[in-house]
Amino acid sequence: MLSNLNTYLTEMMGPAGPLIAMGVLGVFFIVMTLPIFLTKKEDPFDRLAGSAIARGPVSKGNTPKLELREQKKGPNLDKFAAYLEPQDQQEYSDRRMKLIQAGYRTKDAVRTFHAMQLVLGIAGLLIGALYTFVLSGGTSDIKWLAIQTLGPGFAGYYTPIYWVEKRRGTRQEEILNGFPDALDLMLVCIEAGQSLDQAVQRVAKEIQPSAPALAEEFTIVSNEMRAGKGRPEVLRDMAERCDCQDISAFVTVMIQSATFGTSLGEALRVYASEMRDKRVTRAEEKANKLPTKMTLCTMMFTVPPLLVIMVGPAVFDIYIHMVQGR
Repeated sequence: MLSNLNTYLTEMMGPAGPLIAMGVLGVFFIVMTLPIFLTKKEDPFDRLAGSAIARGPVSKGNTPKLELREQKKGPNLDKFAAYLEPQDQQEYSDRRMKLIQAGYRTKDAVRTFHAMQLVLGIAGLLIGALYTFVLSGGTSDIKWLAIQTLGPGFAGYYTPIYWVEKRRGTRQEEILNGFPDALDLMLVCIEAGQSLDQAVQRVAKEIQPSAPALAEEFTIVSNEMRAGKGRPEVLRDMAERCDCQDISAFVTVMIQSATFGTSLGEALRVYASEMRDKRVTRAEEKANKLPTKMTLCTMMFTVPPLLVIMVGPAVFDIYIHMVQGR
């Protein structure tokens, strides 16, 4: 059926017939779905602002103008929020948390992420169509035609997802590598008589050159504590942002130490020693994996030259004797 359809479209509109049909179908679906995406419910904050304007000023005088939203510079994506942000609150929260774990904390991070997916997907689709029907001259196989045309589009669409996941992994590794040193420094601050808030602030300042991601997390914890947020809630939020098992265990130790009234310094000393041992274990594990990873490189770049050196002269002598024997 697909082959007959491809033949019919090619006979009707030429070699670019299947692409034209796909484009028309895509435009039709876009036109049909645009009203759904562009239909936006009234924002409660906008309704509140409108009612405040309708009431007028409360009193005369030099009253500062209240802003419901912070004005920001750069491209404004608010008008495209209806189709650049997931409408499901759970999906939006999950996507925002993944971006925060990757280090993207701005307000428009989710919109920018989906905008990049849209732009790269369309750009890949155009590049695939250009290559298929202009540079390669087209093909009669509709399956290969779809792969060449849609493949770059899918690659462009999933590139931001791959980039965010890669950034998440790199950031988590940086946090894990700097965490034992941060615990040692925090233990020194606690034993010197500082409170936990002061120790966290000092650790964030000292580890900034070596572990900026972990320093950023400790800075957020310090600012939230100073703002009056509950310590258990602040620590749990840090564990969720880092998404590391060691950080989650550290948060559990801190909360349990405060709940049961045990010594914070003793708990930190035991946990810091465990984290140092764990870091050494991870380094030894990577070192033990290295010979296995180097086996393929050794076989590719060492064995062939060695065989050429050892067997090459013998092969050359055999070839000379065969030529002379003729």
